[in-house]
Order: sequence, then C-alpha cells, then structure tokens
Amino acid sequence: MHNIQLAAGQIVQQVLADGRNLNQVLEESLRRKAVWTPAQRAALQDLSYGTLRFYGQLRALLGLLLYKPMLDQRIYYVLLVALYQLQYSKAAQHAVVDHAVRAAQLLNAKVSGLVNAILRNFLRSRDTLLEQAAQHEEGKYSYPQWWVDELQTQYGEHSTAILEAGNLHPPMTLRVNRRRGTTADYLAQLTALDLSAQVIEPDALQLGKPVAVDKLPGFFDGMVSVQDAGAQYAAHLLDAHDGMRVLDACAAPGGKTAHILECAQVEMVAVDKDEKRLQRVAGNLKRLKLDAQLLAGDAAQPEKWWDGRPFQRILADVPCSASGVVRRHPDIKWLRRRTDIAGFAAQQLDILRALWRLLAQDGKLLYATCSVFQQENEQVIAAFLAQQPDARRLSVVLPEHSEGQLLPNDQHDGFFYALLHNRGQKTDGR
Repeated sequence: MHNIQLAAGQIVQQVLADGRNLNQVLEESLRRKAVWTPAQRAALQDLSYGTLRFYGQLRALLGLLLYKPMLDQRIYYVLLVALYQLQYSKAAQHAVVDHAVRAAQLLNAKVSGLVNAILRNFLRSRDTLLEQAAQHEEGKYSYPQWWVDELQTQYGEHSTAILEAGNLHPPMTLRVNRRRGTTADYLAQLTALDLSAQVIEPDALQLGKPVAVDKLPGFFDGMVSVQDAGAQYAAHLLDAHDGMRVLDACAAPGGKTAHILECAQVEMVAVDKDEKRLQRVAGNLKRLKLDAQLLAGDAAQPEKWWDGRPFQRILADVPCSASGVVRRHPDIKWLRRRTDIAGFAAQQLDILRALWRLLAQDGKLLYATCSVFQQENEQVIAAFLAQQPDARRLSVVLPEHSEGQLLPNDQHDGFFYALLHNRGQKTDGR
C-alpha cells in the first residue's frame, strides 16, 4: 500500500505544483504500472481524486499540524494522501500510518519519524483540528477562496449546496440508445443482472453504484452510453428533426453528437479543434453504428472548414471553466484562476458570433457550457443578443425552474443552456 501512497503523492504533486491535468498524469502513471492489479489501480485513482477533491481541507489540516514548512515537498504530498485516507477512507488507521512511514523512509528516512508523529497527532486531535480548519472557507469547502466568493455573490444562500455537490462522488448515468431499445427494456436487463438503477430522464438511467462498462449489457454493441443526465438535455433542447443539417461545434468526445443522431436522422457535421480528441468522436460513433462528417477545425474560424451550406440546427458546446463538473475533475478547482473566466467568456462570445453566420434563417442554435459562472453563461448571451438583432432567445424546459442554469445535484452535473432562434432580418423592433 505504501507504493500506492507514493504514486498518489507524485500524481497530486504534478497536478498542484506543475499545473498538469489529473487525467493525463494518472493515465501516464498507470501505464508505467502494467503489473498492478485492478484493485491497486482503482486505489491509486481513488487516492489521487480524493486528495484533490478535499485538498483545501487537507492543506489546512496539514498547516495546523506542521510547526514549520516541510522542506521535502515529496513528503508533504504523501502526508496529504495519508490524511485523506484517515479522514475519508475505510482503511485501518494503523495501516495508513504505517504505510505512510514506510513511504517516507523510501523518500527521506530522516523525516519518517516526523510523518508518524504528524499523523498520530491528527488522530488524537481530529475533531479540534477539523473545527479549526473549517474556520476559513477554503478549509471548510475545499475550494479556492475566489471560487467561494464568486458563487456566494451569484447564488447567495444556495452557494453552499453547489459547493457541497461539487465534492460528492459523481453518479454513473447511462444514456439508452433509443434506436436499439427503450429505457424500460434496458432497465429490465440491468435488473436481471442485479444491477440497481433508476430512470431519471427519458433516456437516462442512474446506476446505484458505478460499474465497469464491460459489465453493462450491450455496451460494445451500442445499446447504451455513459453520459451525465445534465448533458443529455442538449439533444432534446436542440429539437433536431429528420432531414435537417446539424452542426455540433466543439464536438469531442462526441456524447452529444451521438445523442442527437440517436434522436433523429440528420445530416451531422461534427467539428473539433483537437484532431486527437476527434478520434474519440469517431470511436464513439463507430461503437454506436452512427455516421457523421468529422472535421478538424476551430469553431471560431468556420471560414477555414465550412462549405457554405447553412445548418438548421447548431450545437455550440463551447470551451469553458468546467466549474459545473468539478466532482468529476477535482483538479479543475486548483488549476483555474479567477482571471481565466474572463478569457473563456471572450472566447465563447467569439465562437457564438462566428457560428451564428452558419445558421439558416428560422434555424436554432443551442449555446451550452458545463459552467456555473454567470460570466460564461447569462452574461455571454446578453452581450450576444445586444449585438445581434436577428437573434431571439427561446425558453427552455429544464428542472428546478432554472431558466437555463442547471446546478449540480445528486442526479446531474452543472450545465447552462440558452436556445437562440434566427428570426431573420429585424424589421419592426419586436
């Protein structure tokens, strides 16, 4: 187990100190550990994700336990991982401490005794230390202070629920391919395999607990996909019909592209700036036996890839802060900066303006983000509508009376949707 602690500490260090993407670092680490068992690999993922999910609290706790700065940063990150285990895992406390000491001995034998003392001090004084850590909002919520401030300003008393939802383990939600069967039929197949699930949307089933995709009946035959329930609203809101020409801009990894094709027989064009990620779209479509024209290109520069034929429907699933999906990507909380949000908003407005030129008269464009920050959502739409007289915002039907903003909860992540109608040349001011 000490080897798993060591590896998790290295991953967390690369994310926090070097600013690297968690998924990428974890993937690289697992590639080097081909001989590890599935249980060891799963434990490494849990420790890496969990430590980053609660980093704010863990950092505050370690600050209270350390009388002076830890000179060897490798030990510092092993201690963070061990504190996460002691606070949130079911592992035996004595085993966690013992493994952390052994890990420290491999890195720097001089401080192994200090590691033992720090962790045992935490166990002796846990309640007091947790209360002290929670006196500051970073330690209480495990988010950067600017993030907490932003949500409190925007959502007031509802901000706490948003912050807490972002620290939950994300649910595993399936999207049933309606071309291959009904949600009720697939639920029956899951029940027959003793896999608990509940219907939460027309095409969406939420599993009682996550399973590997190879345990899902018909997954590799295209009967079902893994997709958050909030993301599944996109295809329905876009309202595409048979025979329409549809564009999915910023399409990778292709979940929404595929869902649109499952809902209607359309001529689909999927564009993404990243050719490597576009390969994932191709893989998803192949598994689902769906067809689309895939183009590598920048959504903000359609003149480089557009053939001049207008689209009746456009999905603008624009790059964003991903602040609504932090429970799936906890590194985002610590890699984002407040100044990043304005940059995303400017990019989003540029893409929206560029794609609007591709929309047919009487067509609809769905603007989508996985953000909860208004600067990327309502403010972008307001700025666009002020500049575009032929654009009209349509109402969207979403739960929670959200007016386009889905906030993360136990059934879905955080998303924002705005449906825009191209009403043609403005003539009478209405």
